[in-house]
Amino acid sequence: MQVNGEQVTLEAPVSVADYLETHGFRAERVAIELNGEIIPREKRAETMLDDQCVMEIVQFVQGG
Repeated sequence: MQVNGEQVTLEAPVSVADYLETHGFRAERVAIELNGEIIPREKRAETMLDDQCVMEIVQFVQGG
């Protein structure tokens, strides 16, 4: 699959929520676009990733 423009190999299908947790993302601080569609936070646990997916993870940061 592709994540933020880079190829990533999945060992097995995994949910968006599990992928984020495994890779150290704070779920409340990111927005997910999967295959051109925004995935709401409440749907991340049931939305599965596979080798054909294209995902963009946008992190929110504070600053001034």
